[in-house]
Amino acid sequence: MLRTHTCGELRIDHVGQQATISGWVQKVRDKGGMIWVDVRDRYGITQLIFEEGQTDQSVLDVAREVGREFVISATGEVVERVAKNDKILTGDVEVKVSDLKILNKSKTPPFIIDNDTDGGEDLRAKYRYLDLRRNSVRSNLEMRHNLLQQTRAYLSKNSFMEVETPYLIKSTPEGARDFVVPSRMNPNQFYALPQSPQTFKQLLMVSGFDRYFQIVKCFRDEDLRADRQPEFTQIDCEMSFVTREDILETFEGLIRYLFKEVKGVELGELPHIPYSEAMSKYGSDKPDLRFGMQFHELNDLAQGKGFVVFDSAELVVGVNAEGCADYTRKQLDELTDFVKKPQIGAKGLVYVKCNEDGTFKSSVDKFFDQDALKAWADKFDAKPGDLILILAGDANKTRKALNELRLEMGTRLGLRDKNKYAAAWVVDFPLLEWDEETERFHAMHHPFTSPNPEDLDKLGSDPGSVRANAYDMVVNGVELGGGSIRIHDREIQSQMFDALGFTKEEAQNQFGFLMSAFEYGAPPHGGIAFGFDRLCALFGGQDSIRDFIAFPKNTSGRDVMIDSPSLIDADQLKELHLGLVKPAKNS
Repeated sequence: MLRTHTCGELRIDHVGQQATISGWVQKVRDKGGMIWVDVRDRYGITQLIFEEGQTDQSVLDVAREVGREFVISATGEVVERVAKNDKILTGDVEVKVSDLKILNKSKTPPFIIDNDTDGGEDLRAKYRYLDLRRNSVRSNLEMRHNLLQQTRAYLSKNSFMEVETPYLIKSTPEGARDFVVPSRMNPNQFYALPQSPQTFKQLLMVSGFDRYFQIVKCFRDEDLRADRQPEFTQIDCEMSFVTREDILETFEGLIRYLFKEVKGVELGELPHIPYSEAMSKYGSDKPDLRFGMQFHELNDLAQGKGFVVFDSAELVVGVNAEGCADYTRKQLDELTDFVKKPQIGAKGLVYVKCNEDGTFKSSVDKFFDQDALKAWADKFDAKPGDLILILAGDANKTRKALNELRLEMGTRLGLRDKNKYAAAWVVDFPLLEWDEETERFHAMHHPFTSPNPEDLDKLGSDPGSVRANAYDMVVNGVELGGGSIRIHDREIQSQMFDALGFTKEEAQNQFGFLMSAFEYGAPPHGGIAFGFDRLCALFGGQDSIRDFIAFPKNTSGRDVMIDSPSLIDADQLKELHLGLVKPAKNS
């Protein structure tokens, strides 16, 4: 046998037994008369010991050949260590080696394979198979595995059936860009890779599979960032004969179960926050609720006093940073520079210091006296020692900018603790949003989202005011998942397509199969999809999802390890009827 035990298995109870372990060499320490070799596998590290006069010379010779990342197999007696290591689970014992085999040699790795590595992100991505040997990366994937298993356990226990849906589907113009796949057997026609299994899971509801789930790969050809990849995994679910409250209860149960089983955290009940309230109080539809610092509007108190920045603004709004009145001029200038960044978009920042003696110091003292500033402080519930930060301008842009400032202050004040969790449902989103460029409405979620029943009569007359029967789950300012009650009536679905500017022909061409299915007894249904990679990153306390994916792409959508995407052979292009595409140079 190449091993009787793993490298993380041996304990004091094994002393006196013979053991064979195999793995990769983590470290070699040769002190002349004594040699120690740390051997590692995914279960842990075990120390091997070789000693002049007690270890056979041929075995010693082999031990002196090994280097970092050599693959070896060692057999010997488990003995108690003299100098124990309480930092590893096997630290009470070591293996006194009687036989050693080199199973495979290794070149010197391009970076240190340890938790504290000297490899940069690009280098580790190129040698991802080496990076995956590091404990910190492997533990992320172990947690991902645990989340997968616990998700399946919960959903299966609640009568959900896992059903696989196709990866080669029809391209549609709604949503993000599709990745397309040419069809060899159907010249000049293309499949698309699914952005989600949306229509298929609705068809499963029509088919009578009343509780469906799938942990599924999805694909979107969009610009990337830390929490996006061109291919990603989601927990995709759908239920029949349910209301919105049924779905929220079921999947709140899932998230609370996962937090308890995987993190040991009792999450508590999730509040329901209307979209309009989230935007007015936090400037975001995914508010970070780990801290307060809610928005306070000042139009009624700040306008009409001769300060043109406020008088000309659609919205004057601010937050109270508690205990920050001692901020220096340099710190205030840093905050001003922050909000003036192009990606934030504010033109400036107004501050009010609430001094300990009850007076106020403001950057707009010329326009507002102490009584006016006290009225502001009262509205913000500001106490002596607090700092009020105010932005003004176009309402939507100003709320967005103040949201960024609120998050920045939360970070600076240590209020965004990654070990603390605050979750909520955001509900009652707008059904549609107007696009100035195309001069038409687009679906806020997707075109199959049902209108709020109370707003259904407005779909034809005032579509912009219609609320969606939709919901997002937000944890720590991250949208973990979202879904909606679906349209199951052909006539309402047709009205939705009309509101989105589809012609009858376009709707029939793209979604005729779904409309047809609705004529054969579609039940009321709804569902949700969770971003599984984001869920893993949240549980791991990190912002980037890449270290929770075995083989991720970089921010340019490339896999630098296998050099993909790449050009393909001219014969392949011809076979796929893509002769106009530039062939590979070596073809």
